Amino acid sequence: MDGAKAIALPCKKGQSLHVKPLRGSDLVWESFDENGDLWFETQISLYDFKPIRTSDDDVSFFLHKLLRGAVRLNSEFLNNWNGFRVNTFLEFPRIWGLGSSSSLIYAVSEWADVNPFLLYYEISNGSAFDVACAFVDSPITYTKTDDEISYSEMDLKFPFEKCLFLVHRGKKQNTEAAINYYRKAVQKSDKLVRTISQISDQIIECKDKSNFEKLLEEHESLISDAIGVPSVQKENFSDFNGTIKSLGAWGGDFMLVVANEPESKVKKYFEEKGLKTVMPYSDLVL
Repeated sequence: MDGAKAIALPCKKGQSLHVKPLRGSDLVWESFDENGDLWFETQISLYDFKPIRTSDDDVSFFLHKLLRGAVRLNSEFLNNWNGFRVNTFLEFPRIWGLGSSSSLIYAVSEWADVNPFLLYYEISNGSAFDVACAFVDSPITYTKTDDEISYSEMDLKFPFEKCLFLVHRGKKQNTEAAINYYRKAVQKSDKLVRTISQISDQIIECKDKSNFEKLLEEHESLISDAIGVPSVQKENFSDFNGTIKSLGAWGGDFMLVVANEPESKVKKYFEEKGLKTVMPYSDLVL
């Protein structure tokens, strides 16, 4: 969020949006989880984008902001008073937090024919890196400054990939709350931005597992000191044989694990901690 070069990893699992014309002047919205079960539904007035009926007020409020933002960017979007049925389908459990909001923002931007980053900033104040991940086909470097956003796709392969795992912490981080905390806790530091960018460059070129672990540990230590929050490994997994790094909003959702033991022992370790979602890196990352 302050201009450091980041490494962003799009995932093989995502979200799709399907739109069909519907008689009337309302928008009927239905959202389905990875099992095909309906988890959210609403009927929205195209007059003011407020719900006529809804199964979840918070989700409806997000949709209200999203659709109003799209109309502000394209006044012709939804202006003909034609109804629609909108269905969204997740390919992963909702609790995983794999950018379900950002992928939805991108899908709506395609429907509304607007810039996805501009739509993101109509409703959020983060970095928007996950919006870029919604439409790229490989890992990217991502940089956001006050003046511009830049990203570049790359071929990111590690010789030690079989030692890398993604572990879900069993809870979904509130990204907006994490952003607000960061803004209050951290004073922007040009030195910190430069150092984090240098670590990203080194990670991209890294071919040695032990050096990779040192870079992750350095990154965790810098962020820990900056935001005043212990690293996830020190706080919860200090006895793990390897290195653990927070991903995304610090302390929530997934962790990147570099293991010094076989997959069976890695899974057993985290299962004993109550964490059952342990996946090889290559199973999830594009």
